[in-house]
Amino acid sequence: MPVEPVPSVSFSPALGTVDRERLLHGTHHDPHGVLGAHPVPGGVVFRALRPFARAVTVVAEGLRAELHDDGDGFFSALLPLTDVPDYRLLVAYEDTTVEVEDAYRFLPTLGELDLHLIGEGRHEELWTVLGAHPATHQGVSGTGFSVWAPNAQGVRVVGSFNFWDGTGFPMRSLGSSGVWELFVPGVGEGELYKFDIARPDGTHTLRADPLARRTEVPPATSSIVHTSRYEWGDAEWLDRRAATPVHEAPFSVYEVHLPSWRPGLTYRQLAEQLPAYVRDLGFTHVELMPVAEHPFGGSWGYQVTGFYAPTARLGTPDDFKFLVDALHRAGIGVLMDWVPAHFPRDEWALAEFDGRPLYEHEDPLRAAHPDWGTLEFDFGRREVRNFLVANAVYWCEEFHIDGLRVDAVASMLYLDYSREPGQWTPNEHGGRENLDAVAFLQEMNATVYRRCPGVVTVAEESTAWDGVTRATHHRGPSGFGGLGFGLKWNMGWMHDSLQYMSHEPVHRKHHHHEMTFSMVYAYSENYVLPISHDEVVHGKRSLVSKMPGDWWQQRANLRAYLAFMWAHPGKQLLFMGQEFAQGAEWSEAHGPDWWLLDPAYPAEPDHRGVRDLVRDLNAGYRSAPALWQLDTDPAGFQWVVGDAAEDDVFAFLRHDAEGTPLLCVANLSPVVRHDYRIGVPDDVPAWHEFLNTDAERYGGSGVAHPDPLKPEPQGWHGRPASIRLTLPPLATLWLRPA
Repeated sequence: MPVEPVPSVSFSPALGTVDRERLLHGTHHDPHGVLGAHPVPGGVVFRALRPFARAVTVVAEGLRAELHDDGDGFFSALLPLTDVPDYRLLVAYEDTTVEVEDAYRFLPTLGELDLHLIGEGRHEELWTVLGAHPATHQGVSGTGFSVWAPNAQGVRVVGSFNFWDGTGFPMRSLGSSGVWELFVPGVGEGELYKFDIARPDGTHTLRADPLARRTEVPPATSSIVHTSRYEWGDAEWLDRRAATPVHEAPFSVYEVHLPSWRPGLTYRQLAEQLPAYVRDLGFTHVELMPVAEHPFGGSWGYQVTGFYAPTARLGTPDDFKFLVDALHRAGIGVLMDWVPAHFPRDEWALAEFDGRPLYEHEDPLRAAHPDWGTLEFDFGRREVRNFLVANAVYWCEEFHIDGLRVDAVASMLYLDYSREPGQWTPNEHGGRENLDAVAFLQEMNATVYRRCPGVVTVAEESTAWDGVTRATHHRGPSGFGGLGFGLKWNMGWMHDSLQYMSHEPVHRKHHHHEMTFSMVYAYSENYVLPISHDEVVHGKRSLVSKMPGDWWQQRANLRAYLAFMWAHPGKQLLFMGQEFAQGAEWSEAHGPDWWLLDPAYPAEPDHRGVRDLVRDLNAGYRSAPALWQLDTDPAGFQWVVGDAAEDDVFAFLRHDAEGTPLLCVANLSPVVRHDYRIGVPDDVPAWHEFLNTDAERYGGSGVAHPDPLKPEPQGWHGRPASIRLTLPPLATLWLRPA
């Protein structure tokens, strides 16, 4: 039976001038209150804003009514109906006609509880409600868009689905939450979008979504509607990763800048090579330099614009999940650098997001980061703190990340960080501590540890702040609760030990304390010993190039240093390229010098020898609980020889939980020391040398102890027995009970 057109009543219920102007200028806070269908006395009023349309018709079962053209893209009619029907719009343009759902007939996609939690800054799954979410809403497929912009006069969503003209897509303000929302029917995965924000001064700014889960490849800046379809295969890994506390487990980290490890490889191609390489070398974890989206590749990812999106340079978010999954299935944990301290000033990103300071502090002196030309987050604003805490949880839960290395913690903790007198204001107690940042870090750590069993947080903190790795509910001498991190980078050890190694051996006796001082404070925190990317760029030279002497001595120094580092209390971290003694500084433009390992290169054995040592260090480390089980317990370490400055010799014992010892002896002079007596316990019948960095296969001179070494009853170094060793030049030995 044909549908008869329904005539409208004699007058057109067009919008008033104020509503009309506000919609056209993108400054309307409640477009759903005037657009769509609304029961009124006399029937149901229909209004639509469809720029460039020639005609708009309401279509429903038994209903077909053309709306009156009110000009400027507005169409309206009052139809004599008793209820709002389940209707669609037939929109006629110059050369086509489309039938669409009306975005202004849908209820909000966010619930009252979501808005309440957002308002309190306690929505721990913020990414599930803000941003762009493809969904079936009230029986219709589309995408719900939502964004926090409390200072905006109005917000519109623009994208590839509306030819980047948001006039017909104004969003509604959801009460006092500062959240703007719109469900757009028919929009699905892969569409590009941004938010057109009307600032308080009436101007407009086009912004990427702060919670976008996928972005365009830089330098393009649009957000992309994304749905993950990845099916994980790492359940076994996740089930067992929390079985042993990180502090009591082997933890040896290979730091990787993914875009330059093998330049040109995608996430999925990296998944074919990186897990095998790292597993072969025996590292327990990789640490990925920031993978969150960033506009400038030369920042190495440390100036983030897309905090919820893995960089699109290497693939999609699901491709990144594929890489993490592949590493897990190879038995390798995944840490990622996380950058909550600051963000860049790009005009399409977070800076003055809605026309006023929002994510950054409103005080310009507090907002501007003095070192990097960036903006610091306002950690005292609960919604900003929520944005960051939820972000930490997001990477761990959505991408199965096993640990977050938090960048630039010191710059967050101190109000006077890199600031001169007069450039900062003391806190309410008159101190220099950023109390808001302290509270944020405590909340972040407490939330991550509560929600994500087995995940570890690691602080890159370069000062003597008290209690970085102390529990948040335990107060220390400073009066602050602990920050709640699991581990802290030991920047002091890194600086001191590299300073010592850079000296010519003849001068090292005057700097002996640089290798021993770390044990004065070794148990003040739970430490990682980091030889990171920061130490091999910007004129600092590569690790092997820091070493004095000729090429043989440089490599010998490097090998001895690495074995000393692996035996020292604390976890280890080594940046890519240093595992095979790359001579050049790292550059993100071309990555490690893999050609050094080409068998056709004459010096290839020299570099392969160092890599073989790193492999054996990791294997020996994993097999010897004495090197990791009591890392944070003073009972796990004893000096044997800590004062042999004239000899450049260091010796110490490590113990596991059962008391089984491992003896480390380092001779950091270039001379062979014959019959060098070392004090040892008298309850070990014989010692076996199971690692020697002077082995010929590593490129050394081959001074070794092939036979077991039996203690003599002669006391030495305050111990009841002793062994006599021939100490190789510039070498470190590991010995354990035979």
